[in-house]
Amino acid sequence: MADLFEPNEPTSASAGRPLADRLRPTRLADVVGQEHLTGEDGALTRMIRSGSLGSLIFWGPPGTGKTTVARLLAGETDLAFEQISAIFSGVADLKKVFEAARLRRSKGRQTLLFVDEIHRFNRAQQDSFLPVMEDGTVILVGATTENPSFELNAALLSRARVLTFHSLDTDSLGKLLQRAEETEGKSLPLDKEARAVLLRMADGDGRAVLTLAEEVWRAAGEDEIFDAEGLQRVVQRRAPIYDKSQDGHYNLISALHKSVRGSDPDAALYYLSRMLDAGEDPLYLGRRLVRMAVEDIGLADPQALVIANAAKDAYDYLGSPEGELALAQACIYLATAPKSNAAYTAYNAAMRAAREHGSLLPPRHILNAPTKLMKQEGYGSGYAYDHDEPDAFSGQDYFPEELGRRQFYDPPERGFEREIRKRLDYWKKLRQERQRG
Repeated sequence: MADLFEPNEPTSASAGRPLADRLRPTRLADVVGQEHLTGEDGALTRMIRSGSLGSLIFWGPPGTGKTTVARLLAGETDLAFEQISAIFSGVADLKKVFEAARLRRSKGRQTLLFVDEIHRFNRAQQDSFLPVMEDGTVILVGATTENPSFELNAALLSRARVLTFHSLDTDSLGKLLQRAEETEGKSLPLDKEARAVLLRMADGDGRAVLTLAEEVWRAAGEDEIFDAEGLQRVVQRRAPIYDKSQDGHYNLISALHKSVRGSDPDAALYYLSRMLDAGEDPLYLGRRLVRMAVEDIGLADPQALVIANAAKDAYDYLGSPEGELALAQACIYLATAPKSNAAYTAYNAAMRAAREHGSLLPPRHILNAPTKLMKQEGYGSGYAYDHDEPDAFSGQDYFPEELGRRQFYDPPERGFEREIRKRLDYWKKLRQERQRG
């Protein structure tokens, strides 16, 4: 896994090895790009300095150095290093690793067990690590690209510290390219704009930027310099890192929703476009826009729901790519609409009251009396038909008597809800007058 570091001296033995492999660091201090972990005051540096290393979970995107850092960590703490992958390993493999670690421990040496893609193990397999972690047989270092809170057992997480690896920023990726050029003894055949495009293509992945650089060197003719368009032809286009069922999905839909809620149409369009570009199901995005219309706009603009639904239906009718414009139009409309969560808040409050007081009967005057007995019991007695009253408003109480009047819906003075508030205030005044009378 590629990292940012001071390069090793090239040797004849390195010929034919991928550039990312040749540029692996040999010391933890050489790793850059994760300074919050490996820098002078980084979390891992402090652990090593204290002489106390516990089990860890490395969480971060691909190409950020999780495997390499684990290997270097074992070297700097004089621990035996064992590596397995959850993709290729099962219970039998784990038992062999644990037995080997127990044997080492009996001879006075601990084992750092690095488990790549640890989230791929099922719950029972994850539980198998607990005894060997607790008795010190292994120091577990698990690597995952997925959110540990969702993918790992609570018992495992309680015994390990989660350290986050960050995507490499442009400066760090740029430094990687510089080190690669020093190692290769030649510059990348790219103009300034193409170099910037290459860094964006890497999408924060150190290994990817080195792989892309190798592709450029292989493709370039003598004295040929690629511009941005030429670079695209040579390396094609690397898809953004995005898993529709995992963190990339949840992070971007959250960013889209909050951008709409925050009335920022430009940011909302950016995240919508990123998700469409990465292959997200457009109808899923259509459904989320409908949800935003009812949760964050509501009756402040009743047309928001109509337009969101229409956009979803338009995409369903037109398909891709033509229908995507309808989703973009709805996204802009929602982001620029007046915002209100009054209906959303009212619904939640009413649901809480319903669950707490769900056994109370409505007042008898608003109940129908289809039988003679029910009429004798007072069902429907005293009900005033609102359309027969002045202003088509009777001012009756409709809540159960034991509950009394409640206010769940409190519209703000924004958008169409300003008009709704005027009506509610007027009806409140009429109700008070008629109940007094």
